[in-house]
Amino acid sequence: MHNFAVLFLVFFAISIVVKFWLSQRHLTHIQKHRAQVPDAFNEKITLDEHQKAADYTSTKVKFGRLPLIYDAGILLAWTFGGGLELLDQFARGYELGSVYTGILVILCMMFISSLLDLPFSLYSTFVIEEKFGFNRTTIKIFIIDMFKGGLLGLILGVPLIWVVLWLMEQAGEFWWLYTWVVLTTFSLLIAWAYPTWIAPIFNKFSPLEEGETLNRITGLLNRCGFNSDGIFVIDGSKRSSHGNAYFSGFGKNKRIVFYDTLLESLSDDELEAVLAHELGHFKRKHIVKGMAISFATTLAGLAILAWLMKADWFYTSLGISTSSTYMALLLFTIVTPVFTFLLSPIMSMFSRKNEFEADDYAAEQSEAKYLIHALVNLYKENANTLTPDPLYSAFYDSHPPAPVRIAHLANH
Repeated sequence: MHNFAVLFLVFFAISIVVKFWLSQRHLTHIQKHRAQVPDAFNEKITLDEHQKAADYTSTKVKFGRLPLIYDAGILLAWTFGGGLELLDQFARGYELGSVYTGILVILCMMFISSLLDLPFSLYSTFVIEEKFGFNRTTIKIFIIDMFKGGLLGLILGVPLIWVVLWLMEQAGEFWWLYTWVVLTTFSLLIAWAYPTWIAPIFNKFSPLEEGETLNRITGLLNRCGFNSDGIFVIDGSKRSSHGNAYFSGFGKNKRIVFYDTLLESLSDDELEAVLAHELGHFKRKHIVKGMAISFATTLAGLAILAWLMKADWFYTSLGISTSSTYMALLLFTIVTPVFTFLLSPIMSMFSRKNEFEADDYAAEQSEAKYLIHALVNLYKENANTLTPDPLYSAFYDSHPPAPVRIAHLANH
């Protein structure tokens, strides 16, 4: 067995063990604190609400172990089990040429993977979310969304895959630089087009009605110097009772979006504080910084791929007999998460730092107490656990744990 195969299996085993260990820590920590509401919340959240959040989180974590094992087995089947090799030989039989063969292999793998993941998605939506009263999606909506997503993926993805594979074969030694430019441009175009052209394919967006709420939000935007393409309400209640708010796009094509469920659960003061937090991400340049990090890691990844694709051992050690540009791309895509999982706390730490800065900005533009009230309501409405295991949270949570975040805001 090649050294790279051994290295991959070692990192693979470590990632599985760590994920199970973290999930057990999380479950134990939640159950240990299930009987009592944390002091910071005991006047705002009832014991029943606290226990619902504990049970909801525990159920999702326990269920998450099943696809973890399943996905691990599928990854081994694709590589050492010969799945990708069989798929490659099947596609080569059509003699389509390297680029189109690569597109066929990638599309077939994505389709098979989607079918294999479908039972877990169905169970999560129609059993777990239904059990805890969050699901409002019907089978019809679920199927329509699935087909819309698949069709959109084909329309946008196939041309992009074609360009990338063509560059890998025809653009010479520095193909990875040209590919990086293409991927960066594509990402920026998608980010620009998403609010106006993509998101409305799946949801209905209605302008926020005239009234006090709109006046308060407009006043906040003016104070913050934020120009947007409009303030919209999304019909999130069509699929779930969970609430949220966000803004998307960049340049002049920016939209502020409130879930209709959020408008129903928060006061105008609280909505203003939540929006101030979202604007804090914009004003503190978190979006730009995040994109810069993403683009930099993509460039580094492509450079590593350019080196690996020249090495025969990269293919043979992962079960592939014939080297090709498309197989190099596929293998790199599916094995990279195994090696990068242990870096998760670094990205989570960066994200939580941004959340604290956005909270600070919100406290400057509104009142911290209103953001605290809004967050408590969101924790309650979304059944977010108030007692996550600190180490589990460090790996997985992009936002600070509830008690830490509330304590930080209370100091303003």
